Amino acid sequence: MNLWRLECFVALAEELHFGRTATRLFITQPALSLQIKQLELSLGYELVCRARQVTLTEAGRRLLPYARHVLAAAESFSTAAAVRGRLQAA
Repeated sequence: MNLWRLECFVALAEELHFGRTATRLFITQPALSLQIKQLELSLGYELVCRARQVTLTEAGRRLLPYARHVLAAAESFSTAAAVRGRLQAA
């Protein structure tokens, strides 16, 4: 599992459309689909139903708040590391 795949999943959960999500993330639809599939394989369960309309599975709905939390924590870490780096350089 990696942060990029979680970011793809969260964006897809928000858009519920592979095309719009791919555009939002500046990647192709097949690349987005591959990232979601790889995340699902690493977790061992499906996160989205790929029907005419994209929906989250029960597992996807349960995972979404945790994925958002992990991404927010990673952003906080990155910000703190950048601030620390600027303080040490001064």
